[in-house]
Amino acid sequence: MKENAGGDPVSKTGAGHNNGPAFVGMTTRPGSLPGNARLPINRCNLPASILGSLSYQQHPVPLKLDGVEELHHGLFEALDALPDPGQRAQLFMTHMAAAFSLDHPEEAGFSETAHDRVRATYLRLMRGWAFDPDGQEGAVLKGWVESRFGLLPRHHGGAIRDFSGATYRRYLEARSRGLYGANALEAQLDLLYSYCQVELARQRPGQTHLTLYRGVNRVADHEVLRELSRNRRVVLLNSLNSFTPDRERAGEFGDFILEVQVPRSKVFFFHRLLPGVLRGEDEFVVIGGVAEVEYATR
Repeated sequence: MKENAGGDPVSKTGAGHNNGPAFVGMTTRPGSLPGNARLPINRCNLPASILGSLSYQQHPVPLKLDGVEELHHGLFEALDALPDPGQRAQLFMTHMAAAFSLDHPEEAGFSETAHDRVRATYLRLMRGWAFDPDGQEGAVLKGWVESRFGLLPRHHGGAIRDFSGATYRRYLEARSRGLYGANALEAQLDLLYSYCQVELARQRPGQTHLTLYRGVNRVADHEVLRELSRNRRVVLLNSLNSFTPDRERAGEFGDFILEVQVPRSKVFFFHRLLPGVLRGEDEFVVIGGVAEVEYATR
């Protein structure tokens, strides 16, 4: 894991303004999600003010995206009948290809002139994220988190604090370019997240949290909401983040190692979810919000 020039930790394992989002109140209680980091609405079973809070990190419950399990109930019933994770992964990818016409884009209305947009799939987004979280694919993924969970990005090619500023506008432009002419990309991500949650529940039954790490160079670059002790802080993470379960691996990418107890429900994707499909480090892509973290030198 490493940091980019803007100071936001990224991985290769990995104040409201008139023209910005409609914010709820700006008053912040200890451990609550600041008003300028969330939207008042989202598309899951908990509002951003709850799922993005410290209380949620400590006492998580499952997150359900609107309509996904109902629309794809046949897939989830079929997954229940397969004991082998490799078979489940293959069934999931087969279902994705059929549901979104990934192998036959002409069925989704694509023509030869739209060839470049045909390749804009959930797999390409995850490959793009692994290459550059601040790229166009990263903007689409952070935009999906914003839409589905109501968590606003805190960094994309630079810190985002001014929602009428140039950094946020560039993020919006990249997000729009990534979604333009694509085939229901955000719906593909809905299903990917839901499948990830089903698979984690199978592989880690009864486990509510995962201990994950990331290497950072500048502790002060995190948005610290409260200092608990010399090595423990309550911070506001970016809307989407990369972590690794390997502490030694994290230490290769920074002078400090950030350790977080991540709710299982906040894991959007991990590379071993689809074995043999995506090359990369043992990376976990995690939805953000307020979190208690521990820093240690490597």
